[in-house]
Amino acid sequence: MKLAAACQAAQNAHLDLVLVSENSNPPVCRIMDFGKLLYEQKKKLKEQKKNQQAQKVKEIKFRLHIDTHDYEVKLNHAKEFLGEGNKLRVTITFKGRELSHPEMGFELVTRITEDLAEIAVVDAPAKLLGKNINMSFNPKG
Repeated sequence: MKLAAACQAAQNAHLDLVLVSENSNPPVCRIMDFGKLLYEQKKKLKEQKKNQQAQKVKEIKFRLHIDTHDYEVKLNHAKEFLGEGNKLRVTITFKGRELSHPEMGFELVTRITEDLAEIAVVDAPAKLLGKNINMSFNPKG
């Protein structure tokens, strides 16, 4: 259809002539309500944003001398957080003279890393910062 005839047809229908594909030869146009098209596009974008979820960072704190049951409970929480798709930050806190044995803290970090190896990847390796050892994990897949 010629451009003039298409414009006349759109005007007779009280609608707009909207360019759909300008790259094709000849360009493709559609007779429709442009305001309705914009509304539907905004609605679609809003729906997509609603379905998106920002990745949260959850933190679990361990002490150097932790009992096995407490360790298992915290590890289960960590697995739960990673299963939900959240990032995980692990902090091991030293108190008093415990800081004179940082190698014990790194042994605990190794143990945690091995236990979470199935469901998580190390994002940031363990670092001793002040009285804490920090490391972070990302969920696999």
